[in-house]
Amino acid sequence: MKYEGYLIDLDGTMYKGKEEIADAVEFVKKLEREGIPYLFITNNSASTRQQVTDKLLKFGVPATPEHVFTSSMATAEYMKQDQQGNRVYMIGEEGLRAPIEANGFEIVDNDADYVVMGIDRSLTYQKLERACLEMRNGARFLSTNKDVAFPTDRGLVPGNGALTSVVAVSTGIDPTFIGKPEPIIMDLAMTKMGLPKEKVLMVGDNYLTDILAGMRAGIDTLLVYTGVTTSVEDIPPKDRPTHTIDSLHLWDIQL
Repeated sequence: MKYEGYLIDLDGTMYKGKEEIADAVEFVKKLEREGIPYLFITNNSASTRQQVTDKLLKFGVPATPEHVFTSSMATAEYMKQDQQGNRVYMIGEEGLRAPIEANGFEIVDNDADYVVMGIDRSLTYQKLERACLEMRNGARFLSTNKDVAFPTDRGLVPGNGALTSVVAVSTGIDPTFIGKPEPIIMDLAMTKMGLPKEKVLMVGDNYLTDILAGMRAGIDTLLVYTGVTTSVEDIPPKDRPTHTIDSLHLWDIQL
């Protein structure tokens, strides 16, 4: 079938760290020429959508902020639908703060309705302490993603999921995770795209995040072997992606 919209992962799919994946760049250019809508879906909670856009543009990817949907943006939109209150105690960086405030929430130090966690490279014991106290006072616990590690030029370093676990273990309260592989971010992205699920394809390199997210949301998936997952041999046949491919230059958008 011909898909009418694409949800596309970033790291490992569009680029690897500071290096572009040329075939992926050409693939997106082809989507743009054909007028096929696409949305980049990322668990990155630290960067603003403009920062993500700037990185894509540096690689020659046709992108605007409207093409970017981060786990931080999804978290803010989830809270807006949840409507438990507008006071947020936040552990995170500017990429999380910006969408929270843009959606009308107030960042506070106490009496919070929500405790929201994203990656915070200035994390302190005092921040963790405050989060735990706010949750014990009734604040709802949200986390942008459960990634326990993420790649850097130096190697894998602790991710937001690892930091979130400290608060979860201390309080005995499990968070609601928003990012991949949970379906929440996918459902919100589908709403933005405005297309039925059967007309959209999720493209990614990581079976445990990108592909599972698509499957859990009821979306067809395309696993591309340019990043984390390079074989489906260890995946049970009933749980395999809809499609697999070595490189995006081999994918025919007219299918």
